[in-house]
Amino acid sequence: MYWDYTADGIYVDVVSGEPLFSSLDKYDAGCGWPSFTRPLQSYNVKEKLDKSHFMIRTEVRSRQGDSHLGHVFDDGPGPNGLRYCINSAALRFIPKEELEKEGYGEYLQLFE
Repeated sequence: MYWDYTADGIYVDVVSGEPLFSSLDKYDAGCGWPSFTRPLQSYNVKEKLDKSHFMIRTEVRSRQGDSHLGHVFDDGPGPNGLRYCINSAALRFIPKEELEKEGYGEYLQLFE
């Protein structure tokens, strides 16, 4: 759903409302999932070893809501080389025009 969405705004945890990612850090990784180079606030995202499905991966979860968001991989662009591959169903998008109204006004400065 959000993999090809290009509007300016932030993505929050659909359960807890924690601010997670910015559209400014989003890119098309060609995987069919929304991908980001970094979290909006690293504290709101925690990582956990995932050994399911006969693979070893790093799961990404929201800190407060403890929601499964997706996985982080080390094949992304940018200075850290990370790709946060996130499930659209775990996210809610807040357009920059609605940040103040939705209680996320502090993030408006990102888009000025």
